[in-house]
Amino acid sequence: MLKVGDMAPDFQAETTTGRQLKLSELRGKLVVLYFFRKAFTRNCVVETRGFRDNYPELTALGAEVVGVSCDDNATQCEFAESNDVAFPMIADSDRSISRSFKTFFSWLPAVSHRVTYVIDERGVIAGVFNHEFQ
Repeated sequence: MLKVGDMAPDFQAETTTGRQLKLSELRGKLVVLYFFRKAFTRNCVVETRGFRDNYPELTALGAEVVGVSCDDNATQCEFAESNDVAFPMIADSDRSISRSFKTFFSWLPAVSHRVTYVIDERGVIAGVFNHEFQ
């Protein structure tokens, strides 16, 4: 995983709303970038709904939330719609974003940690929250 103080890798990807999102275009605001394993799994639904429910408060603080999983775009779109998500979600089916943020388990490279990065206004990682049960 990346660490506090690391520069967040830039990426560009299509969101579930069909628009292109480039991380560097969000500079000037806080970004809550969370990675989850698989759409429609219990813990990932709970996590996504938590961000959904707190999204108004986060945006009031000047933050943007972005959710990422390695699902395909159709699955990610269905997941976002079924959970009434207002923030951008990204299907990282080629795993390039997840690889650049080093979210995969070292011993199981096809499975991503459930991890949240808080990225500051300059694009620097200000917080890392690993949501795995130990």
